[in-house]
Amino acid sequence: MEGDPNPAVAFDPLRPKLARIAYRMLGSVADAEDVVQDAFLRWMATDRSAVRHPESFLRRTVTRLCLDQLKAARRHREIYPGEWLPEPVVDSGDDEPDDVTLPLMMALERLSPLERAAFILHDVFGVAFEEVAETLGRDAAACRQLAARARSHVRADRPRFDLPKEKGAEIVDAFFRASRTGDTAALSAMLAADVSVHSDGGGKKRAAMRPIFGIEDVMKLHGGLARLFAQKGSTFLRYAVINGLPGFVSMEGDDTLQTTALDIRDGKIAGIYIMRNPDKLRHVERALN
Repeated sequence: MEGDPNPAVAFDPLRPKLARIAYRMLGSVADAEDVVQDAFLRWMATDRSAVRHPESFLRRTVTRLCLDQLKAARRHREIYPGEWLPEPVVDSGDDEPDDVTLPLMMALERLSPLERAAFILHDVFGVAFEEVAETLGRDAAACRQLAARARSHVRADRPRFDLPKEKGAEIVDAFFRASRTGDTAALSAMLAADVSVHSDGGGKKRAAMRPIFGIEDVMKLHGGLARLFAQKGSTFLRYAVINGLPGFVSMEGDDTLQTTALDIRDGKIAGIYIMRNPDKLRHVERALN
């Protein structure tokens, strides 16, 4: 490409897409922002007149930086207190639907870094395997195998049902009211038999240390929570789409900001994802102010 004295001219329009790639690789908004900024610094130091396709160049740069980050992140998550959830990305529901939902983000955590990169680049962002191969330092056939293995591992967690926004908001409202008032009949009626609850307090806020599976145990959990809500209260702040799932932002009685996302399948709540770790909610708090 022709050299431009201002490196931001080519970079800034690509920044949102680069941030989406980095977030899906890392599961952290803050880390994704750091990676994109690092990529910009490298872009500034590059002979840009020799780069024919800035987007491909920057996509490779961001992916490789993320692969380096994932090595350290895996060690950190092995000693993470309780269950690790990705940082919630919250929108109003007016944006384009996101097919990388929270359950899929968690499924990606089970992949090797190279499988994750191949899947995200090709299956999510439509990058040709030739570029994936150049990015990962493998041949195209090997990258096809990486993506195929990833696809088989995450197939069950890919979105399968289109849920109208109005229906999602209706279920969210009903879930909030039933769970906060202790209406066990109403709550039980909206849960799938194999429902699961996942919560992340990061060792800083109270949360279940392990996932809870099955309607019986989930109802027991909400029985205890209902008594807590009756004593300390729970305030619904806003409806939101959280990592592609309908959900809400609330302020709990212990002065904890919280996001709750609901994975709804066939009209039933199959998964409940609760973020209470304040370190992962700073960007949500800023958006509310």
